Amino acid sequence: MNHLPITEDTVIFGLLCLCLGFVFYTSSIKTGFWKKFYTIVPTLLMCYLLPAILISTGLISEENSRLYYIASRYLLPAALVLMTLSIDLKAIVNLGSKALIMFLTGTAGIIIGGPIAILIVSSFSPETVGGNDFDAVWRGLSTIAGSWIGGGANQAAMLEVFSYNPKKFGDMVLIDIVVANIWMAIILLGIGKSDKIDKWLKADTSSIETLKIKVSEYTAKITRITTLHDYIIMLSLAFTAVGIAHFSGFHFSEFLQENFEVIRNKQKALSSLGSEFLWMVVFATTIGIILSFTKAKNYEGAGASKIGGLFIYILVATIGMKMDLRSFLDKPGLIAVGLIWISIHAGLLILVAKIIRAPYFFLAVGSQANVGGAASAPIVAAEFHPSLTSVGILLAVLGYVVGTAGAYICALLMEIASKV
Repeated sequence: MNHLPITEDTVIFGLLCLCLGFVFYTSSIKTGFWKKFYTIVPTLLMCYLLPAILISTGLISEENSRLYYIASRYLLPAALVLMTLSIDLKAIVNLGSKALIMFLTGTAGIIIGGPIAILIVSSFSPETVGGNDFDAVWRGLSTIAGSWIGGGANQAAMLEVFSYNPKKFGDMVLIDIVVANIWMAIILLGIGKSDKIDKWLKADTSSIETLKIKVSEYTAKITRITTLHDYIIMLSLAFTAVGIAHFSGFHFSEFLQENFEVIRNKQKALSSLGSEFLWMVVFATTIGIILSFTKAKNYEGAGASKIGGLFIYILVATIGMKMDLRSFLDKPGLIAVGLIWISIHAGLLILVAKIIRAPYFFLAVGSQANVGGAASAPIVAAEFHPSLTSVGILLAVLGYVVGTAGAYICALLMEIASKV
């Protein structure tokens, strides 16, 4: 009797934990094959790819799974609180303007990448980017632009604004997830080579290194043996903050939608500011920053950011579940559009980083703040150093703000390109 794929979340979660355990155990082996393997492939990337393999081989199914929802709504905000406890706001300000420049470059890459990808694909496969009226492919691609500049709320706004055929929307979600996940895998692969990349970019990483050293020295000074008392207080702080963040996020987004037409109307550029998830992330981060001005900051010495890191890795595993490698075979033409599009985004980021000598950290986080949003930008930032998590959060929030307007411009350009 065939019981595959596995659909029970309890069993799937057990398999995800097995994947995480396998990666961390093998990455701790300092000799032979595994040492060589992990000098090439970062541990975070493996935590992401193994669940993707489980999905792609048909061993598990995430179709009705709630694991990503729980990880992104419960564990992500808890991680943001725990990882911003030791934040140094002044040092983050001292990182300078390059982070913002790289973020805006990433946004520009998405805006111009869509129409260019349509022009390229239309030259050899016009039917892939064709369609009429509400079935027109450019309308569907506008939802990807919304997702890649901002997030889910911006994507929903574009679906509303351009009235793409809802029956075909699933194809666009597929391209969004597959291409964005491939790009994230490449970004994570680059983290393991960030020193070499920074050398090639001739980047000045002094401000980032100063921040890392400052936080590491502070952590070393307050480090102590963690007790059960410490763990309970840290979890109390984190999940009380999660509760407050959800409560405040829900009521604040509701207040904005009830009182401001510009936010209530899905056809307006600022409608994404009505996103409950966005405000939940903002409030969780704000609580973490407020706690950094209190004695709670000393819980960094008891391993606050390590617990936050644990939550982040669970989130990464649930994100990996969304990447079904078999989907390449379903819509090869549309996947090609997505790959060309993301390549233009990547190429522009590399060009500007080379010109302004921006560190790979700013390239990676600036890109993920666009393409990945609030769920993955902090993950990528934290992989460089837990003290840098807040940079990813701040840029991701900015992505929500500019997402709908940027996607709207991109959609208009794609409409023109599809008629050339």
